[in-house]
Amino acid sequence: MKILLISMHSIHATRWIENLKESGHELYWFDIIGKGKIQTLEEVTQITNWKKRKLPYIKGEYWLSKKFPKLYHFIRPYLEVTENEALEACIKNMQPDLVQSFEMQTCSYPIVKTMLQFPKIKWLYNCWGNDIFYYQNLPSHKTNLNQVLSRIDYMTADCKRDGILASQNGFKGKFLGAIPTGGGYDLTYFENYKKPFEERKIIIVKGYHHLFGRALNVVKALEEIKDDLQQFSVVVFGAHKVVEDYISNKKLPFQVYDRHGLKQEEVLKLMGQSAIYVGNNISDGMPNTLLEAMIMGAFPIQSNPGGATAEIIEDGNNGFLIHNPEDIEEIKKLILKAIQNQDWIKSATLENYSVAKAYVDLNANQQKIVALYQQIENDTCE
Repeated sequence: MKILLISMHSIHATRWIENLKESGHELYWFDIIGKGKIQTLEEVTQITNWKKRKLPYIKGEYWLSKKFPKLYHFIRPYLEVTENEALEACIKNMQPDLVQSFEMQTCSYPIVKTMLQFPKIKWLYNCWGNDIFYYQNLPSHKTNLNQVLSRIDYMTADCKRDGILASQNGFKGKFLGAIPTGGGYDLTYFENYKKPFEERKIIIVKGYHHLFGRALNVVKALEEIKDDLQQFSVVVFGAHKVVEDYISNKKLPFQVYDRHGLKQEEVLKLMGQSAIYVGNNISDGMPNTLLEAMIMGAFPIQSNPGGATAEIIEDGNNGFLIHNPEDIEEIKKLILKAIQNQDWIKSATLENYSVAKAYVDLNANQQKIVALYQQIENDTCE
């Protein structure tokens, strides 16, 4: 097939694309945010530099876009080339068999007008994290979400939950299963990074605190029990500034890395030295960092928005689920329970490797990804 892939600059998208190496498909990538080329397979034709002004920049445009987004959306086509216009020209030129968009708000909303003009072209959508679960209840997104989901022919998601939610919001196509956003991991590569459990003395915390993340609640829970953490050091990675500032102002003995302080491989190395991993948010799909922690042998304590995490974590068996991400007391009790039951959580980590392997093994997922395109190709030929 001739496949037009649409994404932002994301490691998850580029990893997915790498699974199509030697697939025999003709691959094109459309730079939806106009940021330039990505590092991907040489055989992928990249469509960039499409952003053009129709009128010189007018002072106040940015302010207008933030204060009056509906008005700005209406006048924007008079000011510059839009995603819809660029994609329409691209489709007319290359005649793709399949358009694939990664993510909803940035990569699918902006192109739905064009996709409605070409109803015979198949549309595959990869649902990420918060795409549907969070935005389905916002009136400002309801129409766009329903319009996109009603047009889409196929979708995958990082959890089964989102296939159900999509159907409740207009999707009538085929759900092709739950596959991690990046397609999975080469598990053999990370084996050398894993310490024996007895040598693990780190509690590692994902430091996101923003619209979705609630890391500050974890930090506050750890602050309250810091006297019980004598044998452990606390490492917070990917921390937003509010988390960094809190730890600094309180003079907490925690090691902190900001949003760009560690590369993914360095995070995985730390997880391979950690006894416990804590991730906390109010909205997500299947968290990649949770899967990474499980692969690396860290016992997971993770929030469970919409039931996605419960698809692989059985509460009290192979991990703990945080039922209320805002409840510091609950988080505190779960961490204490984990550090007081080291033998038990050691056995849980062995089970977790099997659970995670079934979900994220790169070779297995690569076969699933190749097969889903084969299914689409077969449907297209019928």
